Amino acid sequence: MNKAEFIKAFAEKANFTQKDAGIAFEAMVSTIVDGLKKGEKIAIAGFGTYELKKKPARVGINPMTKQKVQIKACNAPSFKFGNSFKDIFN
Repeated sequence: MNKAEFIKAFAEKANFTQKDAGIAFEAMVSTIVDGLKKGEKIAIAGFGTYELKKKPARVGINPMTKQKVQIKACNAPSFKFGNSFKDIFN
C-alpha cells in the first residue's frame, strides 16, 4: 500500500474526504517530525513509540573500492511497535 492508497483507505474508514484525510495525515507526520526535532519521545498508547536515536561516527568500507571510509555521526528516527499492537497479529 502506498501513500495515496493509504490516504484513500483512511478516508473511507474515517468517513472523510480524501482531501481531509490527506491534510490529517500530513498534520500527523508534521507533528511527529516537530516533536522528534525537539528531542521528544512520542509514545502513542496501543500503537508504538517514535524516537530519535543518536548513531556514533564509525568506519565503513566502500564495497566498490574496498577502501575504509569515515561515516559521520547522525541522528536517525526510529519506531517501535507496542506489544498490544503486535498482539493483534498473533
